[in-house]
Amino acid sequence: MAEIKIYSAVVCPFAHRSRLVLQEKGIDFDLVEIDLQNKPEGFTDVSPYGKVPAITHGDKRVWESAVINEYLDEVFPHPPLLPITAIGKAQARVWIDFANTRFVPAFSNLLRSPEPQKQEESKQELYKHLAFIENEGLGKLSGEGPYWFGESISLVDFTFFPWFERWAALKNYRGFGIPSEFTRIRQWKHALKERPSVKAIAHSKEFYIERYAKFATPVAV
Repeated sequence: MAEIKIYSAVVCPFAHRSRLVLQEKGIDFDLVEIDLQNKPEGFTDVSPYGKVPAITHGDKRVWESAVINEYLDEVFPHPPLLPITAIGKAQARVWIDFANTRFVPAFSNLLRSPEPQKQEESKQELYKHLAFIENEGLGKLSGEGPYWFGESISLVDFTFFPWFERWAALKNYRGFGIPSEFTRIRQWKHALKERPSVKAIAHSKEFYIERYAKFATPVAV
């Protein structure tokens, strides 16, 4: 039995974040797939919010993907996935917060909204966030390197990437691809896709298009 057990759901991008960190660090773990529509009895004993991801580490438990990822980075420090300087760590946390509070909600709103007017508003919002990432994030922090902080991959890369792996669903259902002018984002996405840890648990465009249909075309009640 592995030291770490992660409770995950294959469609969940938040759980994807933490599985990427486990893969990148080469941590042995047991995977418990949770059916979020039919959660097993006792699941809230591990994840009090009733959400994935959650991990157990011996008799300890941690939930929420951003918190899990920092915990894993502290407990299993090699390879390190946060910058070593105080300002570097602060910048990383700013971008993780940006993902959680701005980027992810805009992505979700566009995918889930059935109304054309709200979809257009969400497209504009998401475009604005992509421009901010292109210019303020990758444009100022990555230098000549392929990742958010240059040559070294970080928690920030793994925080954002699951939504970019799922972008095919957004393009298929909402006609919104990654605009061609965002060249740094496109280069960054390509670099992540080629990472062994990413390839190890990657799914195809068709996989996400099929599984995200229920979010993009909700059944009327």
